[in-house]
Amino acid sequence: MARILSAIQPSGTLSIGNYLGALKNFVKLQDEHECFFFIVDQHAITVPQDKTELRKKTKELTALYLACGLNPEKATIFVQSEVPAHTQLAWMLTCNTQMGELERMTQFKDKSQKQSAKGQGISAGLFMYPVLMAADILLYDVDFVPVGDDQKQHLELTRDLAERFNNRFGETFKIPEPLIAKTGARIMSLQEPTKKMSKSDENTKNMILMTDEPNIIRKKIKSAVTDTEGTIKFDRENKPGISNLLEIYSTITGETIAELETRYEGMGYGQFKSDLAEVVVAELEPIQQKMKELLKSPVIDEVLDAGAERANKLAYKKVKKAEQRMGLGRKR
Repeated sequence: MARILSAIQPSGTLSIGNYLGALKNFVKLQDEHECFFFIVDQHAITVPQDKTELRKKTKELTALYLACGLNPEKATIFVQSEVPAHTQLAWMLTCNTQMGELERMTQFKDKSQKQSAKGQGISAGLFMYPVLMAADILLYDVDFVPVGDDQKQHLELTRDLAERFNNRFGETFKIPEPLIAKTGARIMSLQEPTKKMSKSDENTKNMILMTDEPNIIRKKIKSAVTDTEGTIKFDRENKPGISNLLEIYSTITGETIAELETRYEGMGYGQFKSDLAEVVVAELEPIQQKMKELLKSPVIDEVLDAGAERANKLAYKKVKKAEQRMGLGRKR
């Protein structure tokens, strides 16, 4: 049984891209592996956050985890800031990270441009957050980290930092491997299908949110960009719009894209979009109802308390081992 870890920021409402690319796979993974799924609120504060809204989103994301099928008896679910070892180890790793390594991070370039466009300053935390991400992973001796294409670079940095630390101070960290989903790993924008669907996109027509009402979902799918050819065929390069919709349909229902192409052969985009909308609504409505129930119950706090207790025990041991390797603190 492998140990697997993944996390999501509590900034904004999650999209169906997050669900199909991450959460849906998390549910499958917990049945076969030892899993750690947590909420990275310390990553969220690399850009300005309202404290009340941040806590609200943290609780809502936990409810979504549970509503999607994550089971606290199978997986450890916790909040990053409730395990102090994450930032403790991050500082030790920071002192073994080169500036040039962080300057090459493409996500820093993208996010800093967005911050500048908003007239907001760029925090040192935004620059350093890949090191905190490395600490998140290395604390728990994980075997695999589920990542999308846009996160590969950060995992490569994590591996480099672990190897450097091990070579310099002695064997301390396990070197994690990437786990990339064969399907659903990269759901694209509805209006700009060559761009990844993002929950932080300012244009809400680009995404389907996990909390969107049925009529909103239908409208968004109906207006999704396709092409003028009118043939329901998967071709990422030449037909990105319909290919993205096929990907969503296939990932939700389990039908292969080839089966969908055959079923809708000779039919127009209108019927396909209408059917897809109902598939998405049927998938999300039970999750939305479960979320509402959980947010009114004490279950969320109980799950997070238990998860933090277990995570702290494991993380504390790893931090102490790293400190010992580096010569930090008194030797007793």
